[in-house]
Amino acid sequence: MSQKLYIGNLNWDATEDDLKELFADYGEIEEVVIVKDKFNRSKGFAFVTLQDDDQAQNAISNLNGNDFMNRPLVVDVARPSEKKKFFKKF
Repeated sequence: MSQKLYIGNLNWDATEDDLKELFADYGEIEEVVIVKDKFNRSKGFAFVTLQDDDQAQNAISNLNGNDFMNRPLVVDVARPSEKKKFFKKF
C-alpha cells in the first residue's frame, strides 16, 4: 500500500524533479507535489508518495534531518490537516 510523506523545511528553490531525484533511491515514487501559494511560489513543504510502507520508513530514517539544498529536511508520515479533522466532526 502506498505511503504519503510530508517533506518540510524545503528550500524554496527546490523543484519536484529535485525531490524525485532525492527519493528515487528509496523506492518507486507515485507522486511528488510541492505546495504552492496563489502566486505559484513554494510554501516550503511538499508531499512525496512512495509505493509501500517499507520504502517510506526507509526514506524517513535516512532523510529526516539531513541537509538538502542547504536546509535540514523534515521527513515524516503525512497526517490529515487540522482543518479536515474539524470539518469531519460536522
